[in-house]
Order: sequence, then C-alpha cells, then structure tokens
Amino acid sequence: MFIIGVDPHKGSHTAAVLDRDEQLVGEIRVRADRHQRDGLLSFATRFEPRTWAIEGATGTGALLAQQLVAAGEVVLDVPPKLSARVRLLATERSDKTDAYDARSAAVVALRHPGLRVVAVEDHAAVLRLLAKRHHDLVAHRTRVVCRLHAVLCQLVAGGLTRNLTATRAAAVLRRIRSTNAVTQERRRLAVELLGELRRADTDLTELKARISAGVIASGTTVIDVFGVGPTMAAYLLGYSGDIRRFPSAAHYARYNGTAPIEASSGERIRHRLNPRGNRQLNHALHIAAVTQIRNQTPGRAYYDRKVAEGKTRKEALRALKRRISDAVHRQLLADATR
Repeated sequence: MFIIGVDPHKGSHTAAVLDRDEQLVGEIRVRADRHQRDGLLSFATRFEPRTWAIEGATGTGALLAQQLVAAGEVVLDVPPKLSARVRLLATERSDKTDAYDARSAAVVALRHPGLRVVAVEDHAAVLRLLAKRHHDLVAHRTRVVCRLHAVLCQLVAGGLTRNLTATRAAAVLRRIRSTNAVTQERRRLAVELLGELRRADTDLTELKARISAGVIASGTTVIDVFGVGPTMAAYLLGYSGDIRRFPSAAHYARYNGTAPIEASSGERIRHRLNPRGNRQLNHALHIAAVTQIRNQTPGRAYYDRKVAEGKTRKEALRALKRRISDAVHRQLLADATR
C-alpha cells in the first residue's frame, strides 16, 4: 500500500510517495497544465495499490482531485491544518517546502482514518458555487452602500437613513446642486457608486432566480423547515455536501458550529459559544432561527420557553439554532436515503 501525498499550487504540483512505514520511495514535481494528470498517473504506475492524499482537495487542488477521481483513482482530502501539525511535530526536519508539505499530507492519510474521500462533483457543487457567489455579491453590495453613505453624508446634512436603496439615493442626488468643484466631484463619485449599487441589485436578482431553479432541480425537502428559503437552502445543500458523512445530528451540529464547546475546569462544568465550524452553514441556520422568532411558530414558542427558564436572548437563540440544525439534518438525511 502506497500513499501519494500532493501539495498543489497554481503553477505546479509536488507529489511524494510513502510506504506503510512512512519511508519516502518516490517524489516528483509536475507543472500545473493540461498534462498534469497524465504526468502524475505515469509516475504512479509502479506504486500499487495506491491512494492519493491531496492537501486542500476542495481548494487549490480541486481540479487535480477531480481529474484523478475521473480516472478511477482513490483520492483523500487532507485539511491543511492537519498537514501543518504533522510538519510541526516532525522529528527530523520541519521545513516549509512543497516536498515536505507533500510528505506531511501523505503522513496524515496514513495515520488519520477519518479523512473525506473525494467523490465526483454533483448538483451540490453547483449549489455551493451559487451560494458562494451570493455571499460575495452581498458583501460587495454592502461595501458599495457603505461608501455611498459616506459620500452622501458630505453632501446632505445628517446623511440618509440606514436602509439605503438605489431609488432613494437617486432621488436625493437629483436634488443636489453643485456649488463648487469639490461638491461637483463628490456628486459625480456618488453617481458612480449608485451605478455600482444598481448593478449589484440586478446581479443579485438574476442570481436568486438561478438559485431557485437549482434548489428546485435538487428536489430537496429542506425548504420545508420554516425559515429556510431557496437561498438558504442552497447554502445548506452546497456546504453540507453528502449528509451521510455525518454519523449523527450531533456531528453535524459540531460541523456547522451550533454545538457549544465544553470549557470545563475542575468541578465546574460549563460550555461556551462555538466560534469554529462552517460559518456559511451557521449563517444559514441563524437566518432560519431569526425568521422563526419573528413569526408565531413552534420555534418562537421554544425560544420564549428558554427565555422564561432564565436563558438570555442570545443563549435562547443559540439553543434554537441547534434545534433547527437537527431538523435540517433529518431532512437532508431523508433526501439522501430516498
């Protein structure tokens, strides 16, 4: 059994082959081009049976990982943080080079039984791309609105209200008269930012239509959870992946950051907020929880009951998010087993 660790980069990929005893038996560096898969497969022909361990198989190494999987190879996704730990604890050398990174990825694959096996991308990958695009567009629109607010505060006494829209900003700009060169340039800058805001709004509208079509095509039932619309469903489906990789709802809650972290010391048992986990999934569950609280739902009744028990509003919200996480896990699991 051989493990081929790969440290992928934009310009090249470095591979290191280890045997069961962690002994280096082969090493190669190939250019990242259209011949990268064939070059690595040709090099690996003498190592049988073999398993590939790619550091960051969902990031920089995503394309290479999918090429190897399509060729019938077994590929494991090695989180960079695990490779870093192996490199840190190395007894011989801890150099930060591509070759040692590749070896570290192979060591992780040899000693860590819980690594994710890379599969051929499916419809969840489409939804993940759409969700990421939505996240980026919303962040871009927020930046544009903040900059437009800042400029308008220098043109209009007191500025404008927080919920600034393109229509409201356009109406205000039409009433502003340029009295000098400075005012004229500020107004021109505001008009340019207004154009960016309108383009962002148009892009978001078109993207939401694509997201709705993608969620419908998935046939998911996760939208049956109150507060989960098409956009948040795309986040949940895209970033959860194959829900069967989580043995239980508790594992899923730990992955999405809704399970609290134990912070006990001595005889004092306590838990604290989990700042880790997949933050995109956590965001989707947060939106669902806030939506349930705003409406007369069983979630709102659960939230009120927790507050009545002495929990703070934030603690009650976190408890509701965990409850919704369990419901989402049930729905996704039911979809996967249909």
